[in-house]
Amino acid sequence: MLPFTQAQFFAVFAEYNAAVWPAQVVAYLLGVAAMVLLIRPAAWSGRALGVGLGVLWLWTGVAYHGLHFAAINRAALAFAALFVVQGLALLAAGALGRLHFDRRGGVNAWVGWFLIVYAMAVYPLIGVAFGHTAIELPAFGITPCPLTIFTFGVLLLATPPLPWWVLAVPLVWSLIGGSAAFLLRVPQDWLLLFSGLGVATWLYRARSRGTAMSAPRAAGH
Repeated sequence: MLPFTQAQFFAVFAEYNAAVWPAQVVAYLLGVAAMVLLIRPAAWSGRALGVGLGVLWLWTGVAYHGLHFAAINRAALAFAALFVVQGLALLAAGALGRLHFDRRGGVNAWVGWFLIVYAMAVYPLIGVAFGHTAIELPAFGITPCPLTIFTFGVLLLATPPLPWWVLAVPLVWSLIGGSAAFLLRVPQDWLLLFSGLGVATWLYRARSRGTAMSAPRAAGH
């Protein structure tokens, strides 16, 4: 049982979207810039993508969870802390040169691009199709679920080894947000749960092969 109703949940989004405008535009500009860096990767792409994603996670943790969602859910303060930790982890991964990108093919790349396009374009269209107005929708890049889906997409396009600690919080949130989506009847978020499970399966297989994920000891070097 959730401590708030579906109506209260979407009312928070409406209040938040109105309060932070035009942050939504900035988030989409960052998303487009990320896509350009993924299509035409440079030596500094990993640092730039780590910083860009880190800023979005920090913003979402403080502005959405801490200042708005906490009004109807006390657990949002813990969620805010998780998102801040993830933002700092991504900033650190970028600054330390732990994220690398090149023009990759294969299933991981296709899934990664699908998640990126879904988070930026398909996600809001599903919300509108199910009767929600634009101001009620979780906005790309500055609300938890579309940001997590987008992050999964970007990280699936990273070249190995990928630090385990940049995926810990997104995997946790995929379970929290994805399961809540079924209770709140938010169909565009259902993919969050499945994407988290899919990424976890990929990571398990990749780690067992010793090719796509750095071990915790190596991550500290």
